[in-house]
Amino acid sequence: MLKKLFFLFFLFPLAMQAQTVIPLWPNGAPGFENLKDIPEQVKDYWVKNINNPSLTVFRPAKEKANGAAIVVCPGGGHRLLVYNAEGVEPAKFLNDLGITVFVLKYRLGRDTNSPYKIEVHAKADGLRAMRLVRSLSGQFGLDTNRIGMMGFSAGGEVVDMVAFDQGSTQSIVTDPIDKLNAKPNFLIQIYPGPLFIPDIVPANAAPIFLLAANDDLCCSPSIIRLLQAYRAAKAPVEAHLLAKGDHGFNMGNRSKLKSVNTWPQRLADWLDDNNYFKPASKDRPKVLH
Repeated sequence: MLKKLFFLFFLFPLAMQAQTVIPLWPNGAPGFENLKDIPEQVKDYWVKNINNPSLTVFRPAKEKANGAAIVVCPGGGHRLLVYNAEGVEPAKFLNDLGITVFVLKYRLGRDTNSPYKIEVHAKADGLRAMRLVRSLSGQFGLDTNRIGMMGFSAGGEVVDMVAFDQGSTQSIVTDPIDKLNAKPNFLIQIYPGPLFIPDIVPANAAPIFLLAANDDLCCSPSIIRLLQAYRAAKAPVEAHLLAKGDHGFNMGNRSKLKSVNTWPQRLADWLDDNNYFKPASKDRPKVLH
């Protein structure tokens, strides 16, 4: 159990109340402890220069909380994190559905002068995030069988590294958190990046929701590859390929396209249909059109 929780006030428009910020490692990331106190760079919609990876907790109203949780990984090309539109906004939407959200600030392998590698350090942050959330399940009232992971763009690559990790373990694990299961119970991939997509997924792969725009030359092929792998494995999958929308439409609320503007309702329906709410509420909030 993590001993210290840090409370910060964010200046972002959608997160004016205090939020709980939990470092992934109390003393800093292993091997980089001396960098943990270097401040992040925050400007407009993005955050970068992340040296002390963390989870920011967004809790639903007590009367709505249903025990489900999602770790959200914003995108940004591993150069920055699109923290507002792909972190705070999805958290608020999911909170309205009764889901507790943990927005992950992972280390960025393509940030200026970054000492980190995507396939090593972003992956380590994703694995640790899932384990840390499970370790805090009692504190936040979570069902450990309903903890999912959601990625946008580069954040989707972090999700893939975690979800389809082959389970390599350290020879000696001294931290009890690192002994916990890191596998998400379900996956949500919104225009995920092309890296780390497996050619084969097991039949017991976590159920997945996929969505991208057909004119997104970068990332629409990603959901097609994942769809094909899931279908070959006969694993549960739902995929939405929008005609237009390009890349980076976030939660869709700035788009003039109705199919993009309303896409979060497809996700809410999928979560409900697959019983990730407890109980499946007839009164769950709908997207306002």
